[in-house]
Amino acid sequence: MSSINKFRAILSPRAPAGEDPSAARALALFRVALTAFFAVDGFVFAGWVVRIPAVKEQTGASPSALGLALLGVSIGAVVTMTLTGRLCQRFGNNRVTVFAGALLVLSVALPPHTHSAVTLGAVLLLFGAGFGAVNVAANSAAVDLVAALRRPVMPSFHAAFSLGGMVGAGLGGLVADRLSAARHLALLAAVGLLVVVWAGRTLWRNAPRPAPLSGDGGRKARAKGVAAGGSVGWLVGVLGLIALCTTYGEGAMADWSALHLRETLGAGAGVAAAGYSVFALAMTVGRLTGSAVLARIGPDRALVAGGALGAAGMLLGALAPTVWLALVGFALTGLGLANAFPITIGTAGQLAGPRGVALASTVGYGGMLAGPVAIGFLADWFSLATALVTVAVLSGVAAVTAYGTRDALRRAG
Repeated sequence: MSSINKFRAILSPRAPAGEDPSAARALALFRVALTAFFAVDGFVFAGWVVRIPAVKEQTGASPSALGLALLGVSIGAVVTMTLTGRLCQRFGNNRVTVFAGALLVLSVALPPHTHSAVTLGAVLLLFGAGFGAVNVAANSAAVDLVAALRRPVMPSFHAAFSLGGMVGAGLGGLVADRLSAARHLALLAAVGLLVVVWAGRTLWRNAPRPAPLSGDGGRKARAKGVAAGGSVGWLVGVLGLIALCTTYGEGAMADWSALHLRETLGAGAGVAAAGYSVFALAMTVGRLTGSAVLARIGPDRALVAGGALGAAGMLLGALAPTVWLALVGFALTGLGLANAFPITIGTAGQLAGPRGVALASTVGYGGMLAGPVAIGFLADWFSLATALVTVAVLSGVAAVTAYGTRDALRRAG
């Protein structure tokens, strides 16, 4: 099968035997719309991160001050994540996804209009709120769809996020020397809003309501968790820890890869922006092939191998003496970390339904949001290259944790 046909197969769900064709079409339309939200999430986020060097220069912030400003994203996201589950229960996953997507794309235009680290941190609170809400709501909707399709398609949604990130970073690199950060991010907001309105109509009005994991399915999943040798909550917590260790690397790469290439290795603005683009491309490739990898080696081995590859790749990326070797390291890191988050979220959903997804995703995204802040302080105390080595360390922790709980993960999956 050609790569194009494989990509089409990933995006086009097949109806289970005996299913109403009209229901299958509705599920397909819902999946396309939901995929668009994942893609615009990555597109907007990447567009922001490649302009961080320009915003840093504009505000005159030191690395530690920038790290504190970026904490606004973390605080806004974590606070919102704790509330999004309740909002989804009250208003529905789909409607919350639409509102959160609109908040995300509109708020990305604000950072270039700030002139101090304090005001930057304030507007990033709003951006973080949109980012946190759309990720929890969209992942909850995706879990419902996986249950309705009865196929492990979760990696495809995260592939869309990575593909959006790759495109956003690539375009950011192309326009970095031509457009100001304010104009670039304003255009990004406009494009994002068009996608939210287009895809949001399907999620708001015409989306099917896939049944979440509950009833007999939920009881069977919980029974798997008990059979794995402990409470469901314990194993979901382990999955959240693995997710945190790997998303720490995603957050660090998003916010600091361009600065590392530019300030440590002397790359130009366009090449520096390509660092995150290479990482995002590798993650996209890894996630597009994620379902096949899971079917072949299982989630436990995939987590161990991915963590080990991510650790090796980030050691190369952080310590390489040349830009091109660093880019190779970034690519290996992206391949290694690609499927950790989809695997942990999907397994948590099998074990405990939407509540498991909420817990694992909230803990997991905490790594993505805390990583940039930690890197900023470590860069001030040591160097940016040394700070990025912590990505390799935590990737190794994820691999060791997955190996230590491999029997439980195998039975849960």
